[in-house]
Amino acid sequence: MSNVPDPLHFDGETDQVLEDERHAALAYLDEAWNEAVYDGLDEDCLAQAALFTAIRSLVATYGEEAAAGFAERLAGRIRAGEYTVPLNRQ
Repeated sequence: MSNVPDPLHFDGETDQVLEDERHAALAYLDEAWNEAVYDGLDEDCLAQAALFTAIRSLVATYGEEAAAGFAERLAGRIRAGEYTVPLNRQ
C-alpha cells in the first residue's frame, strides 16, 4: 500500500480541513495558471512544469516508491473521468 494519500478519500473532521485546503490550493493554482496563459505561456509547457513540480514534491515528501505507486494509479483514474471537467455551454 502506498504512503501517498488518496486525494479523494475523506473520513472525518480532519479530512474536511484537508479537503478545504485542497480546494484553496486548487484556486491558487487556477489563478496562477490563468495569469500565465494570459501572459502568453503555452498551456502544454505549463502542464509539463506543473506535473514535474508536483511529482518532485511527492517524491520529496513520500519517497520514490510511494510516488511511483500513486503515478501508476493515475491512468485508471484518468480513464474513469476523475479529471474530466464538463464544458459549460451557454
